[in-house]
Amino acid sequence: MVLRLFMRQDGQASVEAALLLPVLLLVLGMLLQPACLLYSRMVMEQAAAETARVLVTASCGEDAVRTFCLHRLSSIPEMSLFHAGGEDDWAIDFGEEAGMVEVSITGHARPLPVFGFFAGVVLDHDAQGVVLSVRYAQRLRPGWLGGDADAWADVWNR
Repeated sequence: MVLRLFMRQDGQASVEAALLLPVLLLVLGMLLQPACLLYSRMVMEQAAAETARVLVTASCGEDAVRTFCLHRLSSIPEMSLFHAGGEDDWAIDFGEEAGMVEVSITGHARPLPVFGFFAGVVLDHDAQGVVLSVRYAQRLRPGWLGGDADAWADVWNR
């Protein structure tokens, strides 16, 4: 009778699940973290490119351009896996010189603890977390094209 008690296999699946579930969740987190950082970086690159186009075509002030860029960056979720620090964490620098437009965006993300160790070795990091940085520099107006965007718009308004 005692031997039969030890040979029973009731609850074996529960024990296996208790051992396997944390490992599976850790692997899932390790796979999702790079995807979150990649998503943030792709949105930042697109926001920098669109901001550069606004700099070339619109005649608005720096505050309006910065607001435009922040609006584009708002599609990144305010979760530490994607972006940490809120709207104040974004460092947006832009300028136009000799026909070249340049936009730089920098932010931070705090990865999961296990991935954070590996990310700290491979990626740039500081006290706020992993540094996400993009730079877009492009000549968006050809050199032979005279005038500015407003002058060209006035030609079509006649």
